Order: sequence, then C-alpha cells, then structure tokens
Amino acid sequence: MSEYFKILLDLLKVEREEDKQAYIRQTEMASVSERRANGLAWYPIAIRGNEMSRGDYLTVEVERTTHQDLPHQLRFGMPAVLFSNHEPKKDRVEGIISHQSGNRLKITLKTDELPDWSRDGKLGIDLLFDDNSYDEMQNALKAAAARLDSGKDAQLIEVLTGGKPASFNQNYLATEIPKLNTSQNEAVNKILSANELAIVHGPPGTGKTTTLVQAIKAMYLKDRKQILVVAPSNTAVDLLSEKLSEEGMEVLRVGNPVRVSERLMSLTLDSKMAAHSRIKDIKTLKKQAGEYKNMAHKYKRQFGKAERDQRKALFDEAHKIMKEVASIEQYVTDDLLSKTQVVTATLVGANHYTVRGLSYHTVVIDEAGQALEPACWIPILKAEKLVLAGDHLQLPPTIKSAEAARNGLSTTLLEKSVALHPDAVVLLEEQYRMNESIMGFSSKTFYQNKLKAHASVANRTLFEGDMPLAFIDTAGCGFDEKLQGTSSTNPEEGAFLFKHLGQLIEALSKAKPLAPAEFPTIAIISPYKEQINILKEQLQHAGFSNDYLARIAVNTIDSFQGQERDVVYISMTRSNAEGEIGFLADIRRMNVAMTRARKKLVVIGDSATLSVLPFYTDFIAYAEALDAYQSAWEFADI
Repeated sequence: MSEYFKILLDLLKVEREEDKQAYIRQTEMASVSERRANGLAWYPIAIRGNEMSRGDYLTVEVERTTHQDLPHQLRFGMPAVLFSNHEPKKDRVEGIISHQSGNRLKITLKTDELPDWSRDGKLGIDLLFDDNSYDEMQNALKAAAARLDSGKDAQLIEVLTGGKPASFNQNYLATEIPKLNTSQNEAVNKILSANELAIVHGPPGTGKTTTLVQAIKAMYLKDRKQILVVAPSNTAVDLLSEKLSEEGMEVLRVGNPVRVSERLMSLTLDSKMAAHSRIKDIKTLKKQAGEYKNMAHKYKRQFGKAERDQRKALFDEAHKIMKEVASIEQYVTDDLLSKTQVVTATLVGANHYTVRGLSYHTVVIDEAGQALEPACWIPILKAEKLVLAGDHLQLPPTIKSAEAARNGLSTTLLEKSVALHPDAVVLLEEQYRMNESIMGFSSKTFYQNKLKAHASVANRTLFEGDMPLAFIDTAGCGFDEKLQGTSSTNPEEGAFLFKHLGQLIEALSKAKPLAPAEFPTIAIISPYKEQINILKEQLQHAGFSNDYLARIAVNTIDSFQGQERDVVYISMTRSNAEGEIGFLADIRRMNVAMTRARKKLVVIGDSATLSVLPFYTDFIAYAEALDAYQSAWEFADI
C-alpha cells in the first residue's frame, strides 16, 4: 500500500478512537436527561406511525413530545436506537435515522415488527456512535490505495497524491458568461478545460457559489454527463441544490435537507418518488403487506404448530410482497436518476444505498477547506475529474483528536492540492460583501493583496461619516480575563462592548431614522464559548428595544463561517500580563471573524496581550494607518 494512504488510514484510526471515547464519556454514565441535554437523545417520544420498508425492515415515525426547543445531533443517516425506560438495557432495537424534520423523525429499525415493550412505558431515541461514516472513509482510502497500486483507473488519484501533474485541454476555446466577473469567468474556463483537477479558491464574499453553479451548468451543457456535487455540511449542499435548481437544472438531493423550503423538499428522492406514476402500486402493495403482518400478529408464538405455520405463511407472503415493492422502488429510483443532471449529497451521503453504484465524469466538492480528507475520497472514487472549491485560509475541519490533527489530519486535500498544483488554481479576486477598509487587512495578510471590493460595496458605511473599521484598545483598563472551566471570559470587556454598541445605535438613529425592518443586522462574536454565554446574558440586560434585540446574534466565530452581517463586534477576551493568547493564535479563525462584516467591524481587545503575535501587531498598525485606532480610555463616559 502506498505510504500516502497508509498515513491517512493511521490518522483516521486515531481520530475514530478519540471520537468513540468522547462518545462513551458522554453517554456511558449519563442519565437520559443528561444525554438529552447534550443533544444525544430525544426523550420522551411518541410513535406517530409505521410502515414496512426495504429489506423487510420497519420504518417508524416518532415525535418528541417535550423539550422541543433543545438543540440535538440526531440527523439523517445516523445510527440510533429506540428504547423503553422500563428496561433500557434490554428493551432496545437499533436502526438508522431515515428522515428528520423539526420535532419528528423516521427511524428504520432492524426488525420487521414493533416489539411488545414499545406499547409500555416511556420511549426514547438515543444516538449511537457513527461507525458507518468511519467505515465508509476507511473503505474509500483502502479502495483508492488499491487502485493506485494496480494503476487501473488511477489517473486522478495519481494527480491528487502528487504522482502526476494536472493537465488541461490546450485546444479548449474560452467562454464568457456575462453575469460573471473576470476572475469568476477564469475559474469557469479552468474547470471546463481541466482533464483531472481544477481548484476554485474563493475568499470571503467573492461569489464562489455563483461561480460554481455557472461552471456546473456549463459543464453539463458541454459534456451532457451527470455531475455529482458534494459538500461536508448539509447546509452547503442545500444552498447549492437550490441555486442549481433555480438555474433550471434537474437536481436530485440525496439525503435529508436541513433547510425545509418547498423548493428543496421537491428535489429530494422521497418527493420525486411520491410524484412518480408507479407510487400507487407501491402504496397498494405496502398496505397489503401490512395487512398480512397484522393478521400474523394475531397468532401468538406459544400457539400450536398449525398456528405457527399459519403465522409463518402470512409473514412469508408479506416478505414476498415487500420484495416486489423493493424492485418497483429500484425501478422508480433508476428512472428518476436517468433524468437527473446533477446529484447533490454530503460527502458520506454520496455512498447512500440509492446512489452507491453510480459513477460520474465529474465530482465537485464545495467547502473543501472544511472537508476531512478521508471523507473526500468517498465521492472522488466515483469520478474521472475533480473540482475543489473553498478557502483553505478560513476554518479547517473539526478534528476530535489533537494527535491526529497535529500529525496531518487537519491538512485538507484542498490545501495539499493548492500546494501541489498551483496551475490548477484560480483565485476569485472581486468581493461583494465588505467595505474596502474592512477587507484590506485580510487581503494583505492572506490573499497577496489581490482582493478588490466591488464598486457597490467598496465605500458603503452604516451611515454618513461613520468609520467602517475600529480597533478599540483596552490595554491598561483593568479588564482582566478570568478562567471559567477551561474557557476564558472577560465580563468587563463585554459590558464595554454593549455600551459602545448602545452609542453606535444612538448615533445611527440620529443620522437616519429607520423603520424596524431596516435596522442593521449585528453579530457579536468571540472565540470563547464561556465569553459567548456571558455576552448573551449581558445582552438581555443591555436595554435594547425588542426590535433591535431581534437583529442581534451572539455566537462563536465558528458558527458564523459562511455568514455575513451589517455590523460585527469581536470580543477578543484575552487580557493577561503573561501575553497568553491561546485560541487567538489561530489566525485562520480570525480571518473568518474579520470578514463577516458588510459595513462596520469593531474589534475590542488588549493590545499589550495581543501584540505577542505579529498578526495582531500588523492589524493594530493597519487600523492606526486608517485612523481607526482608539483607546477605550477615550470613552470615559462609557
């Protein structure tokens, strides 16, 4: 086996073990209410219906009846278990979540009938450790290694692992799409001319999704071959699915959308099947099978031989009907797939049983900067050509094991490919989000000063005369950080932030009176979870009107990746005599934080602590050069 894949398999093994141990720590000794609070369980639940499913399994629809506002991790494709609180260790049956929306989900159980205990006591759903995703990643790495060793269908793999250069069609005639700018058109042409690999490097606000959608449309028109479009998150898959559909493309969304819009739901396999001419046959047969099952349940297992035989005959008949259902469902699925131009899914979802056997000319991986490399190989094995899109200078994927991250798992395939194949990369250079003063530092530090602000956003501000950028220095104010658990907090910095925001809102309302619907959107972010908790608490007592409260979001930097707001405040939190900055040393995270704002960015922090890192020294100098540096002492009235 090649060293390349051997290293990845070893790193994946370490990550899997760490993830599993974390799951065990969270669940083994935890009560059901603790598991529920951690987002790992729904309890109590009520069964709202059931029907026979493929492979004679039973699909059960359940609803959580209390604690409906609690966030949770139960998602489509995850392994889970139905249990009874009566004897949770014994009364349990495993399955896979086959749909989740709001407070309802469907779980396909590894049984053909509901157990007797499901009628007694309170029921719940527990999330199980997701071995399936790790198995899929491991299998993909092994298959890629085997192909590389044999040399069969290995051209793309050789390019991605550095064995061969990426090649391009020299006779390709460039095209121009009027709605795209120069660098976006360059990216589309790079994709169309690539034989194995093209990379779209999309810094914040540069219209990466718009570019990708146009490129996918142009590719299909050129080759008339089905394209697989994937991303690590359901949210990114949803966005692309919707945009491609709006462009008039036939899209099939594999899996369960997170954003429940009518357009998105209509793109799913379930929805398309429901509209198919053969669906009536399936419903009729499922009803018949259900009736046979119900008749069989009337015969208890302790009855005599004749009753047992009768019960078995009824079950056999139900199974026979369900085999017919499976073959009709497969026919319908194949029929729908034959009419589809683009299949969209998450990385692991690309191997869902409905599309597992398919291969494609081109696979597009969006948000590749946040994708774990082993997961990328699942869709790559289905392709001759790969398009990677993302920004390796924003947040990397979340990795549970510090050891695996340190030894290379945090380095994405996008990052490796950009280094190996610079000729395959196009940087999108024009951004449509930020005032140029907000953009400038990020452009200089991360993007070789190549970013330009489009004329429509370059000089826009919150109101006339307002400064789009501010660094407010709390050095010497005595706003010392405090340790809360393993996280840092700075309540005084938070209190200062809200007073400053209050002044900003006052100045805005004097400059131009606004109706509530026109109020600016505001994000208050920090790298520290405990500081976020304090900021959320302080916000409730900051005296803002309900109309303004509705426009303010407080959360960690990570949760805002891919989002934007009119105004962004960053609470840097760290302030200590030792110059320890912890999390703040991750400058990619700060690149995300500093590029969320459209019209105004306010960074509040202690220059004495921050200046231990050249990145912050440079940022403070950048702010000073724009006359955007202020000391917190200047706000004596605050």
